[in-house]
Amino acid sequence: MKEYGRSLRLDDEAEKKLLAGAASCNWRKRSLQLFRDIIILMRDTGMRNERELYRMRIENLDWETRVIFVPDSKTEEGRRRVPMSNRVFDVLKQRCGEKREGWVFPSKRAESAHLTTMAKRFREARVKAGLPEDLVLYCGRHDYGTRILKRTGNLAAVMRTMGHRDVKTAMQYQHPELEIVRAALDQDTTVEKRA
Repeated sequence: MKEYGRSLRLDDEAEKKLLAGAASCNWRKRSLQLFRDIIILMRDTGMRNERELYRMRIENLDWETRVIFVPDSKTEEGRRRVPMSNRVFDVLKQRCGEKREGWVFPSKRAESAHLTTMAKRFREARVKAGLPEDLVLYCGRHDYGTRILKRTGNLAAVMRTMGHRDVKTAMQYQHPELEIVRAALDQDTTVEKRA
């Protein structure tokens, strides 16, 4: 499935609103925790939700190096290693406990035996939070790419951790900031004046 750029990001503010919206829904505590965990993992791993995140297995979590191995994805480059943030590490440790194998998100109702969707819950929380319909869970992946590129300036690292092979696809996370360009130009004129 082709990835389309999203104008909306599942950023810090949207995360807070979604979690508050979910808390006001009439969900069981377990469902609320699952929703929170998925939001955090989407934002802090940049993994594709249905193909990668929901299919995550405990055996693919390296606790020592704090890395998630993604064995199957939509592209060859999708087989990759994704670093765990502190939040991701804490969420996964809590979810997995002492288990050494199996699905991170098991589901007795799904034929696959793992979680397959959060769409209905996400819509409910989004409505309660008063967020736009265009905001979908996948926006967390786009937020990840944007944040990591902005903070590191390393397009190759973004491509590698997100499983992109095409620079054009990864470039959608680069948002030109006019102040940076202006500062660079002003720096050149300051150097010229000194010379």
